[in-house]
Amino acid sequence: PLQNDSVVAGGGAIEMELSKYLRDYSRTIPGKQQLLIGAYAKALEIIPRQLCDNAGFDATNILNKLRAKHAQVGPRGWP
Repeated sequence: PLQNDSVVAGGGAIEMELSKYLRDYSRTIPGKQQLLIGAYAKALEIIPRQLCDNAGFDATNILNKLRAKHAQVGPRGWP
C-alpha cells in the first residue's frame, strides 16, 4: 500500500509535461511529422513509467493519473 501519496517535483514531471505539449502540437500538423512528434511524445513517457516500475507501483494507473493532472494544470503549473 502507498504510504505517502504526496506529489514530488521531478520524478518524470518535466517529461510528462513535454509529452503533453508535443501531443497537443502534433494534432495541429498534418502528415508524417504528426506521427513522428507523437512517437517522440510517447517515448518521453518511458522515464516516468520506468520510475513507477522501479518503485513497484502500477505504472499504467499512475501515468493515467499524471496525464489527467497535467491536463488540468495550465502553463507554469497554474490552474
